[in-house]
Amino acid sequence: MDFWNKATLKSLMVPGAVILLASVVLLGGGFLPVSASAIDLYYSAVFAAGVLLAWRFHSSRVLFALVFLWVAHRALEFFSGGRLLPSGPGRIAFEAVAFLLPLNFVILSFIRERGLAISAIASRLAILFLESVFIALICRPGELTGPGLFHFSLVSRLAWTWTRIPQPAWIAFFLAFGILLVRFLLYRKPVESGLLWSLAAVLFSLQVGGVGKIPSAYVATAGLILVSSIIENSYVLAYHDELTGLPSRRAYNETLLSLEEPYTVAVVDIDHFKKFNDTYGHDTGDQVLRMVASRLAQVSGGGKAFRVGGEEFSILFAGRMMKDVVEHLEILRGIIAASKFRVRGIEDRRRSPVRVADRRVPARGKATRARRVPAEPSEPMLSVTISIGAAEANAKLRDVERVISAADKALYKAKNAGRNRVEIASSPRSRGATAGRNIA
Repeated sequence: MDFWNKATLKSLMVPGAVILLASVVLLGGGFLPVSASAIDLYYSAVFAAGVLLAWRFHSSRVLFALVFLWVAHRALEFFSGGRLLPSGPGRIAFEAVAFLLPLNFVILSFIRERGLAISAIASRLAILFLESVFIALICRPGELTGPGLFHFSLVSRLAWTWTRIPQPAWIAFFLAFGILLVRFLLYRKPVESGLLWSLAAVLFSLQVGGVGKIPSAYVATAGLILVSSIIENSYVLAYHDELTGLPSRRAYNETLLSLEEPYTVAVVDIDHFKKFNDTYGHDTGDQVLRMVASRLAQVSGGGKAFRVGGEEFSILFAGRMMKDVVEHLEILRGIIAASKFRVRGIEDRRRSPVRVADRRVPARGKATRARRVPAEPSEPMLSVTISIGAAEANAKLRDVERVISAADKALYKAKNAGRNRVEIASSPRSRGATAGRNIA
């Protein structure tokens, strides 16, 4: 899997990292004097808007991330009295919040999104209640130090004077950052990115003291990042296909409106996909769609792939003429034809040994002695092929609808000529030949 590419880096950094960077520059650089009342307004507006948006979009993970964040910050301010001392209830609350909040974000990342039904949010409420009671107990008046779990030292304290955050909390933060980053790379969800950068803003808040004007502004920024993840997630759902991750039909239609000559449109269809679906089932069909989409997303030559419906895809080459893209389409066709995959579930079922009657042993009455025979050979690796029709804008085909129609006609020619080939609208000569093993 291509973990690091331009699209992945952009989805990781925008908008969370951009919002955090802007906050660090404004708050840490002193370029913009901010009053306490302005920060209070910023803080209240972010959390109020965040709760409303999370409720409206049924995002329980973001909702509880906001709630955990708000409760943790209010507890820190309550027990510290607005001033963080070297010992006492305020310091104990600081250590506990710094250790527990990263763990809470990791837990929320692993919990599957199930909306705001009572059964779905009961576990989050239980965690919130237990942690609130725990912090209230360890921060009783008169307590000077908290549990050793929150402030033990692996490195000499003399070498740790650069930060107010205890070493166990730093360990929790680094583990949480690593887990959230891995989960983002695996699932590419805006909420995972939002949790990551929101936690980074919390780290900045704790590093500058945890309580006061500037720390409160960083906490509000953490909330704003979570709110932005809801908006970004809604955008992704609207403009990206959930199954394949490619831009969807809506994004395709909007991109068509901005095309200017020269450009080339390639229409892609998976060969015999319906027969494959009927033979192996829809789950396996989804595997095929995801595999093909992952290859299309990496098309060279400046193309951008879209899923326009079913097993149909389209690749737009803005600023490219036909002669510039044919070779890249041929490479793409060959890569997909050479890609092998195993149908999930079939191999496991065929591994089970089968009991049959052993005819070499004389029967006693109606009873026969059974013997074990080896399982059938596992299913061989399968492959799929694609057919491609391509057309470019020219003097005869200036309208984008006519270019697409010409590409469709070229696709039909490719299919009628045997499939697994690239057909160009302007030429009757087909390019490519059947390659790999077609499953039909």
